[in-house]
Amino acid sequence: MTTLQTAPYCTEDTPYFGIDIPFMRHLGLQSEHIEDGYARARLPMRPELSNSRGDVHGGTLMAVLDFLLSAAARSHEPTGYGVATIEMSTHFLEVARGDLVFEARTLKRGRSTAFCEGTATNEDGTTVCVARATFRLIPRNK
Repeated sequence: MTTLQTAPYCTEDTPYFGIDIPFMRHLGLQSEHIEDGYARARLPMRPELSNSRGDVHGGTLMAVLDFLLSAAARSHEPTGYGVATIEMSTHFLEVARGDLVFEARTLKRGRSTAFCEGTATNEDGTTVCVARATFRLIPRNK
């Protein structure tokens, strides 16, 4: 839990860069870092996240990438914006095994739309999955 307490904007109640997402809690995602245009998180492997072969399930990868790309989209003001996914494409490159690191970057951000890309990487540094997504930025408290 130390990671959550030191990651920017994270608290016990809002562990995902200033917001709470019960599904990410359920998956066990650990927020690590956020700055303008970039977000990083770690997902420790658990048997509940696996497919029939014992590898990380593709749906798990897609769910975490959707969240982390959205975090990058709102990274300029993490508590000032929510987002809605407009579209997302995902490409599975290798089998995902063990603990994973997810990174996401903002490619371009306008007033109401952000374009982002991200990766999921195995412990050995192998990129197992890549994704790109477009998000609608939704100001909070307006």
